[in-house]
Amino acid sequence: MSLGIKIKALDVEVAKNIITNDDLEKILDTSDEWISTRTGIKQRRVCSKGENSTTLGIEAAKKAIKRSSFDVEKIDMILAAASAPEDVYPSVSCLIQAGIGAKNAVCFDVKAACSGFLYALQTARAFIQAGLYENILIVATDATTKFTDWTDRSVCVLFGDGAGAMIVSKDEKDNDIIGINMLSDGTCGDYITLKTQGTNCKLVEDEEEKAKPFIQMKGKDVYKYVMTEIPPKIEELLEETNTKIEDIDYFVPHQSNQRMIDALSHRLEIDNSKVVSNIEQYGNMSAASILVALREEIDAGKIKLPSKFLLSAFGAGMTGANAVIKLDENI
Repeated sequence: MSLGIKIKALDVEVAKNIITNDDLEKILDTSDEWISTRTGIKQRRVCSKGENSTTLGIEAAKKAIKRSSFDVEKIDMILAAASAPEDVYPSVSCLIQAGIGAKNAVCFDVKAACSGFLYALQTARAFIQAGLYENILIVATDATTKFTDWTDRSVCVLFGDGAGAMIVSKDEKDNDIIGINMLSDGTCGDYITLKTQGTNCKLVEDEEEKAKPFIQMKGKDVYKYVMTEIPPKIEELLEETNTKIEDIDYFVPHQSNQRMIDALSHRLEIDNSKVVSNIEQYGNMSAASILVALREEIDAGKIKLPSKFLLSAFGAGMTGANAVIKLDENI
């Protein structure tokens, strides 16, 4: 029998600045009505000069550790789901290690864009069940607005910045992670892109000037991919875990776009009362979005614990992942 996984802590940190749709009217040819009807977003959190994916991740991790009174020296691995880091290296996970003093942890980053948290959760699960590590800190953190073209209203209105941290540990008796599955399709890689500025040596060949490093998205293709690929994988996961839709207390999808959240919920025949969405106030926080939505709704009393959750994410790659988990009252 494989080892169980206990979710010990969950906390978040979001960027301090709030940018509303009315604010965006000052710099874009747009309106609150245009943005909210297409995305469901009214405002988003945006990093200032002193904030980035590392600083957000460190604060989320510190809060999770404090909330659970977890001994930081017992953390033996840190996984950072970070696809929009301030720097290519050092890794965000190593910087978080230094920031929280987790001197005994092995660190590396997981890059799967908005699916990153669930990819990291599956990775942590595998390491623990293999008997290699016992206490793993997962930090999903993205400062996506730093890579947004603020003249492109089709993209810049979508994103917000935030981080979520979760500590998972080996457990001999209980298991909070009931099941996870993942999918990838690199043939759809051009649906969402973020280019780097690397160049070839001039002794090899001259290059044309590269495009600026901004997120570009083919929205219709992304929507089609999600609606085609994600529901069958969710149904597959439910069957594998012997879980029925009516057994799910809450559905927490990646906070990408309210239209997409509504369409997925309808396709899966999940009652609206079970659907968790906070995109209106935060925008799309990439890998952090599920964790931020969970923490906020728990703290607001809108999510009752203990409960069983269906989580679903999708993002650049293209990537996708789904999970069925449990959360206890003390999380």
